[in-house]
Amino acid sequence: MSELVAYVDGGSLGNPGPSGIGVVIDGGASGPIRIAKWIGHQDNNVAEYVALMEALQYAVSSKARALHVYSDSEVVVRQMRGEYICRSSRLYSLHWTCRKLARALSFSISHVPREDNAEANRLANSAVRERVG
Repeated sequence: MSELVAYVDGGSLGNPGPSGIGVVIDGGASGPIRIAKWIGHQDNNVAEYVALMEALQYAVSSKARALHVYSDSEVVVRQMRGEYICRSSRLYSLHWTCRKLARALSFSISHVPREDNAEANRLANSAVRERVG
């Protein structure tokens, strides 16, 4: 498995509130991977980082050479690119972990409008709805 593309999204009902992540990963031999996970009571930025971390962990564990991520979170994209400094104590450890995982790959990340990230958004919302009922 060499090059993967991931669409990631995290969301919460309320901010903070019940939260979930959605990840769609393309490029694998077995076809697209879809992940929807409940992550507890978090805020939106934490959920966005957890979604990114999920994609990075998948890429590293499957021995991918490269990962390109699309996210609708401007904060996560700009922090991961080094355009914004991560000063939030709440996000720092997630940011650090994602940066460390990214170093094991040829990694890039781009911002996309929310409407271009619909499937990952749907997965994140479904994870919350299933848990909250």
